[in-house]
Amino acid sequence: MSEAPITIEPMQPRYNRPVSRLLAQAFRAKFHRRLRLNEAVLAEGLEALFEYAPAGPFSPRSVAVQQGEVIGSIGIKYKSAADQEVRGKRLPSLSAVSRLLGRRGMVRMLTGLAVLEHYPETGECYITDLAVHPAHHSKGIGRMLIGWAGGVVAADPGLDRLSLHVAASNPRARQLYERLFFQTSACHNRQLLHLLLGERVWEYMVLVQEGGQIQK
Repeated sequence: MSEAPITIEPMQPRYNRPVSRLLAQAFRAKFHRRLRLNEAVLAEGLEALFEYAPAGPFSPRSVAVQQGEVIGSIGIKYKSAADQEVRGKRLPSLSAVSRLLGRRGMVRMLTGLAVLEHYPETGECYITDLAVHPAHHSKGIGRMLIGWAGGVVAADPGLDRLSLHVAASNPRARQLYERLFFQTSACHNRQLLHLLLGERVWEYMVLVQEGGQIQK
């Protein structure tokens, strides 16, 4: 018996909670190692951020859904050549989120997110996060979500590349991106990220678009 189809859908408010839980599960190790944020607090904080700053035109998000269940998510941000000073969505102030959540852990969470922040250059479409539920690994969902991001690049003449950062200590993720034709463009040694998240070396990977198609 074949599995139910998987669809890629735009982020909607009803997905805030399941996407927050999915991201918290995917990134809990990094945020707990040094910032001591457990999965529940991280999920609650991310949900508050989604409510405060929903996906916008230059920071869209899509989800992979199967039988009504969110099993994957990808976030991107960019500025096209036609846009002057679009720098993606900035993190809200601590006071704004604290009014929603009121947890001291928000200080640590916002600090961690802030040091991970990347401001795309003109023409760059940056993948802020990609997560697939562990029960659905090796089903091509990551490829589908990156394909959606590639479609965003292909549809906008002001965009010419997809990019992302991956921790050097995560060879499995790097190998996935290499199979999708990303190439390491630079390696960054980030002392602050090492202090806060326990990850010092990050690879900056790029997939360039040529002739209207993502280069393969």
